[in-house]
Amino acid sequence: QVQLVESGGGSVQAGGSLRLSCVASGYTTTTGCMGWFRQAPGKEREGVAIIGPAGKTNYADSVKGRFTISQDNAAAEKTLYLQMDTLKLEDTAMYYCAARGGALCNIGLPARRFDYWGQGTQVTVSS
Repeated sequence: QVQLVESGGGSVQAGGSLRLSCVASGYTTTTGCMGWFRQAPGKEREGVAIIGPAGKTNYADSVKGRFTISQDNAAAEKTLYLQMDTLKLEDTAMYYCAARGGALCNIGLPARRFDYWGQGTQVTVSS
């Protein structure tokens, strides 16, 4: 059974940084795709960053150059990270870790194509 658990959210002033983590237990595939999504109140869930089986990354235009996705596969459980720098007010949202078993992996994949989800961690950016 796959379980994704996020941590690292919080409140930060505009221009600041946060690092999100997601521990994936039971997710043993070496060909899957993992990513971060976010959802602000009244808006649809949107892809922020994804990382494929070969470590290839892809980002939403709104976060390019500011966010960095990475993963650590050394331990028994994969850990996914999202380093968020130069945060803006519009980055305020609930952030979710997601994973899918298929190898298809690009930022355009809709949320419904992901099989597993974490519970979310809130990121609030203030002025």
